[in-house]
Amino acid sequence: MTAPTTDAAPSGNDGAPLGQNPGHALHTPVITWFDEHARDLPWRRPEAGPWGVMVSEFMLQQTPVNRVLPVYEQWMARWPRPADLARESPGEAVRAWGRLGYPRRALRLHGAAVAIAERHGGDVPTDHAQLLALPGIGEYTAAAVASFAYGQRHAVLDTNVRRVLARAVTGVQYPPNATTAAERRLARALLPEDERTAARWAAASMELGALVCTAKNEACHRCPIAAQCAWRLAGKPEHAGPPRRGQTYAGTDRQVRGKLLAVLREAHAPVAQAVLDRVWHDPVQRARALDGLVADGLVEPLPGGLYRLPLT
Repeated sequence: MTAPTTDAAPSGNDGAPLGQNPGHALHTPVITWFDEHARDLPWRRPEAGPWGVMVSEFMLQQTPVNRVLPVYEQWMARWPRPADLARESPGEAVRAWGRLGYPRRALRLHGAAVAIAERHGGDVPTDHAQLLALPGIGEYTAAAVASFAYGQRHAVLDTNVRRVLARAVTGVQYPPNATTAAERRLARALLPEDERTAARWAAASMELGALVCTAKNEACHRCPIAAQCAWRLAGKPEHAGPPRRGQTYAGTDRQVRGKLLAVLREAHAPVAQAVLDRVWHDPVQRARALDGLVADGLVEPLPGGLYRLPLT
């Protein structure tokens, strides 16, 4: 099924335009649903502050909430402010990251903490452009922190939001593999005009995608906008775009990298090459994974065939 262009205003289930703001008919039911069903997550509590929001956004990228929760709690107890993390070595950030995966995020979060301490007096900046200028902060994270921490009006497009908009408005099962300009235009067109409502809409639409409008086994009977969902009204046509990318792990370089890092995280002294050689049977793949960790700045080689987590 060909998606309609997003330059035209989306319409309601009767085919009529949704109004001056094309998302108006979506905002109230989704936000009302969120008010009742939102999960009580630590980064949503007032005491989390902007730094807690930023930490959660780094950790939640491609990682489910149940895996993030214990690491987040430990992280915030140890480093309640950016300056606390900035005083530590990057290797300590990698160590504390544990088995969340994609550990370069730990280095990027450490780099952002250093920049916040040096450029912004230790406070997470409120300005979207300043957030975007921090190391490791991309379009999504800057918008998410500005919205969730400071209640600003930004289009926050994660995988969950993109899926909700693809189905409810565009009428397709899944969004494209990578965020497109058309998706960004649509998300901006759907933003409530009021800043507080826009921030609430961002959180609510994300939660709807996480809990109800899921990638598989969507619960349309629990969806507050099922009656006007373009995909459901079209009979839920099967995905007609490029194949969805699956994530494999077993036997990949990612798995080997994880095993190598696990040894280094547990060690508080440099580790000999011979110890690292025991973690994986294929010497070529093992060497490639270790070289990749060194190139990414996650592992520091030392003279004498020793390795450690980075100190600088």
